[in-house]
Formats: sequence, structure tokens, C-alpha cells
Amino acid sequence: MRKWLAIAAIIIVADQITKALVTGHFVFGESLPLTSFFNLVLAYNTGAAFSFLADAGGWQRWFFALVAILASGTILFFLHKHRNEPRFCFALSLILGGALGNLIDRILLGHVIDFLDFLVVGYHWPAFNVANSAITIGALILIWESFHGKSAQTAGKYR
Repeated sequence: MRKWLAIAAIIIVADQITKALVTGHFVFGESLPLTSFFNLVLAYNTGAAFSFLADAGGWQRWFFALVAILASGTILFFLHKHRNEPRFCFALSLILGGALGNLIDRILLGHVIDFLDFLVVGYHWPAFNVANSAITIGALILIWESFHGKSAQTAGKYR
């Protein structure tokens, strides 16, 4: 279990360091184009993914904090229960680290700091951060595992 918690801790530290670097060098709304499709920007998100409920009046801060706390507790339970399934636990560790990284922002600042800004086919993808990236990669691994993991291998043995 320590290995999975260490991975989550690395995500949290990387997330908080990168956010501190950006906030130390940018003012809110400032953007630095690095390529034709990628900018660094300092953005604040008071909502969830894609700014969902960002303009809800403030209650969403504590709602999303509670969701992150409950999700983290659930992930800890599953990390313990499935400790012998390394890909599953790795994915959960990424999600846990990301959830806690954004939870820190939400509780301390009232918003999540986003700074990675990509242009996709000429449109800005909503800005995101290291924590969001870890959550997304973890979720993609879980989806992959659901199709190619232990149960898929077991099903193949009985054909």
C-alpha cells in the first residue's frame, strides 16, 4: 500500500510545485504562447471539469471538496482491497493524487489553479493542470483495464 500512496504523494507534490511556479510568474489571465498549439496561462476554476458549476455562487467549493474527500476514502479502500492488482492500483493512485492536489487548492484558495492551455483544431481546450492530467490518465487506465484486465484474461481461458 505504501508504494501506491507514494505515487499519489508524488502527484500531489508535482501538482503543487507546478502551480506555485505558475502563480509566482504569472498574474491571473496572463498567457505565454510556447508553440502554435500550447500556452501557459494562469486560470482559476471554481467549478469542476470544464468549469462545470463555476458560476454557482460559492457552494460548489465545499460540495466538490466533499466529493474529493469521499472519493479519496473510497480509493483508499479499493487500494487496500485490490493491493495485488498493480495496474488497477496504479490508476487509483494517479486519481487519488490528482483529487487531493485539486482539493488542496479548493480548500485553501476557493478555486483550482489551471495553467496548461492547448489549442485543438483552432479552439482552446479548457485549461488544466498536473492533477487533472493524473486523474485523466488514471481514468483511462481503468477503462483500459475494464476491457483488457484480469476479467478479460479469465474469460479468454474458458473459450
